Amino acid sequence: MTTEEILKLALEMAGLPEVPADTAIYVPGTGIRKVLAAIDLEGPELLFAKERGFDLALAHHPGGGTAALGMDRVFDRHVELMVNAGVPEAVARAAVSDRLYEDRIAGPTRNYDRLPALARALGIAYMNVHTPLDEIGRRRMAEAAAELPPEATVADLVAHFRSRFGEFRHALTGIACVVGEAQNRLGKVAIAHGAGTNGGYPVAKAYFDHGVDTVVYIHVAPGDARRLAQEYGGKGKNLVVTGHIASDSLGIHPFLAALRERGLEVVDLGLVAP
Repeated sequence: MTTEEILKLALEMAGLPEVPADTAIYVPGTGIRKVLAAIDLEGPELLFAKERGFDLALAHHPGGGTAALGMDRVFDRHVELMVNAGVPEAVARAAVSDRLYEDRIAGPTRNYDRLPALARALGIAYMNVHTPLDEIGRRRMAEAAAELPPEATVADLVAHFRSRFGEFRHALTGIACVVGEAQNRLGKVAIAHGAGTNGGYPVAKAYFDHGVDTVVYIHVAPGDARRLAQEYGGKGKNLVVTGHIASDSLGIHPFLAALRERGLEVVDLGLVAP
């Protein structure tokens, strides 16, 4: 396979019509047979990949190039997810505005060619696939959550996620209810994932204020969790955090399985077992 074919497969599996801004091929490759895949592939891993004869270093998180500079264009995807859940578009756009500004200002500070330059010097193909695999994971969680009625509890959702997905059973981190209580009614659920990073306080607030009872993030800043708990903890609202690496693994594994089905040898580092 080529790096272009691998990227096309990811887009097809995620149902995305175009390459998201946080996904890129840094060093293209052809005739790829052996792949090293991980959530993060940086200098040590690139050296390891070259030493062990891998044709491609395939990362999940952006490693540089345009993917490291385009996070604001990916974070804007929270607007689509919020609107689909019933949040008015004007409210959704306001909820992401501060973070979009921060990302646009911070972008030029990044040393965007450090790792791609190393891959070029080593002569190894290098790429990352972020939003497409997060979208696969988001859909898997959304499908599982939809199997529960609104009368179920947060504890039921946690148990169901663990039952359905080995990544949550095998992770060293657990699934935590950081706002609300385990016995709270689940109500309407929104899986807020696949938009670069979590939406923090403003996005969760927008969901809570417009009919969503349970928001699922894969991670959240402590200050945002504390503020949301103070404002919504006693109002039947819930914020469930599933864990970063377990949740990323949930979206990555189906993609790696598809690569293996196409005859590629894929070695993964640091993923939580399915």
